[in-house]
Amino acid sequence: MARSLEFEAAPARGGAMIRELLRAMRPRQWIKNTWVFAPIAFSSERLWTDPYKVALVIGTFALFCMAAGAIYLINDLVDIENDRAHPKKRHRPLASGRLRPGLAVGAAVVLMLLVLLGAYLLDSADGLGPNLDLLAVMLAYILIQGLLYTYWLKNIVIIDIFTIAAGFLLRAVAGAVVLDIDVSSWLLTCMGLLALFLGLGKRRAELVLLEDGATEHRRILGEYSLPMLDQLISIVTAATIIAYTLFTTTASTLPHTRYPVMIATVPFVVYGIFRYIYLIHHHRGGGSPEELVLKDRPLAIDIGLYGLAVLALLFYYR
Repeated sequence: MARSLEFEAAPARGGAMIRELLRAMRPRQWIKNTWVFAPIAFSSERLWTDPYKVALVIGTFALFCMAAGAIYLINDLVDIENDRAHPKKRHRPLASGRLRPGLAVGAAVVLMLLVLLGAYLLDSADGLGPNLDLLAVMLAYILIQGLLYTYWLKNIVIIDIFTIAAGFLLRAVAGAVVLDIDVSSWLLTCMGLLALFLGLGKRRAELVLLEDGATEHRRILGEYSLPMLDQLISIVTAATIIAYTLFTTTASTLPHTRYPVMIATVPFVVYGIFRYIYLIHHHRGGGSPEELVLKDRPLAIDIGLYGLAVLALLFYYR
């Protein structure tokens, strides 16, 4: 009780309360939801030139932003005491006491209901009636990330990282489902491996930051060690690069002229992964991938150039 009171602050009111609620939903981390755009970018047709198709994906992106915000609220409610022992998370709205738990609960429930309703309506936007696929994906995302992971799976070694990766894959699947298109198995493999890479980097960053107090904040961290995580990161890094290279050379959804033109984007992927590993080891990054993307200029430039190269090649050769 004494520790709880130590971080207690006066709850915000009015406009400040809304700002604290939005802050607790972590809008910076919504950049992860851009994974829903991968299927439309790498589809076998130029769907990204169709305003209606693009609008559907943007709507799906918005749904994931609301769902993620609700899940972050639930996560912070469950971890409120542990967050108060964390050097950075202790300043979050719920852990610091600036946001009332009751308001966070109400907001999370409303957001999840809006997400499910929005998925149902968006999936029937073509006027042919809902096929319920998008609703199923959003429901799976909320159940896995908001309930199973929060209350159980995050406490199981290795499975916790696979669960994080599953959240990224569901975003990609939703992007394909809302467009009613097939998604390349190679694309899902690449994205799944990349998501595992990010999850491992996150666990490593937590171990480095918290050091001896790691298990006090998150019990599962006691099951990991830096040598173990570094070895797993090395394995996943190699697998990701190989998988992406094979994706660019063999995927049927990509253009193939006299040579696989998309292989020209491989250096951007390799540099981005290497830069991320550099930041993990030399700048204690990796805990929040979105912060690295937003704050590290070379990494941000690399991602931007990669996106432009993909669009240029697909536009010219398709």
